[in-house]
Amino acid sequence: MKAKKSTAPVTRDGAATQERILRAATREFADKGYDGARVDEIVRASDVSKNLLYHHFGSKDQLFTAVLERAYETIRARQNDLSIRNMAPEEGMRKLVEFTASIWEEAPEFSRLLASENLHEARHVRQSKRIIPMYDPLMQTLQDLLKRGEEQGVFRKGIDLVDLYISITSLSAHYISNRHTFEAIFGVNLMSPARLQQRKEHAVEIILRYLRP
Repeated sequence: MKAKKSTAPVTRDGAATQERILRAATREFADKGYDGARVDEIVRASDVSKNLLYHHFGSKDQLFTAVLERAYETIRARQNDLSIRNMAPEEGMRKLVEFTASIWEEAPEFSRLLASENLHEARHVRQSKRIIPMYDPLMQTLQDLLKRGEEQGVFRKGIDLVDLYISITSLSAHYISNRHTFEAIFGVNLMSPARLQQRKEHAVEIILRYLRP
């Protein structure tokens, strides 16, 4: 029988313990995937007892969900879409592409976590009450940018929001998650500052050209 997550208030010491567990769990899940990760390794790395880990997170399933929630929170915070909502449409879209690209550059472990979750057909994402609502503000921002862009004649009509966001993400996430094989095949360092900047500009240009009338 799986232990249940405690509903007691989290003290300062409890918050620090949760932080240690989440950091260790993020590394373990990112390195080995959900199936390969071991709770014993997370316990050892976070220097807590297994009972204490289960007290805070209930089960391996719940711990992985918590790790995903934190990853998505970081992704959404770094996209900073509220700051671009009132920008000119092209500038706002440019910033969103750049902010999104920076996420995968600075935290490549996120792409490994999401790859593992996709193997499980988004089971933990679907169970989370926090992840899906995180994207409502972003979609509203995209919709607003597109609408104003159409009105100003800089964006064409008929853009699907979901297609657009998937393209924005994949142009940078795929580059990072597959960099090792690309580097082996093409013999280039894809993580050099110059290459990363070139890729970011490439992604911006593709998206803006797609949106123009």
